[in-house]
Amino acid sequence: QVQLVESGGGLVQPGGSLRLSCAASGFIFSIYTMSWVRQAPGKGLEWVSTINSGDGTTKYADSVKGRFTISRDNAKNTLYLQMNSLKPEDTAVYYCTHRRDWSSRGQGTQVTVSS
Repeated sequence: QVQLVESGGGLVQPGGSLRLSCAASGFIFSIYTMSWVRQAPGKGLEWVSTINSGDGTTKYADSVKGRFTISRDNAKNTLYLQMNSLKPEDTAVYYCTHRRDWSSRGQGTQVTVSS
């Protein structure tokens, strides 16, 4: 069955960095477009970034553009999100997903940006 396991979250000060990972199994990772979405406390899911399966084209939400970088390693079935210059408003649970409707996600990894 499909399994998505996010990791790498934690508590970081504003301006800091974190690298999230998502280990995928149960489907052919290399042929799927993958995305990161996040959910801040008391809010709905918010799209963060997407990377295409074919040419690796990336897209970012305006709120993270220039600070976050999405990447993938198809040999390791792993998706990454490098997050730099973190802000308190980036505080959220971060999920990876291979579904356009975000219906399939892992348990998420908590990112807290606070001084």
